[in-house]
Amino acid sequence: MAVNYSIKVRTRDNIDRVIKRFIKKTKKLGILDEVKERRYYTKPSDKKRRHKQLVDRRRKKDLEKRRK
Repeated sequence: MAVNYSIKVRTRDNIDRVIKRFIKKTKKLGILDEVKERRYYTKPSDKKRRHKQLVDRRRKKDLEKRRK
């Protein structure tokens, strides 16, 4: 389900600040990551393997933080 996202531009806002806010919100919502992911077709088995690697990396990183 697609949702259009918009930012209200205030009268005193600098255009660079508005763009920065927009980029920050899209990153937080994961829109850019989803677009990059959907750019090419990936097999379900590859998705599963990639997700498993990501989980393993997170787990190792968490263990390292706890050891310190």
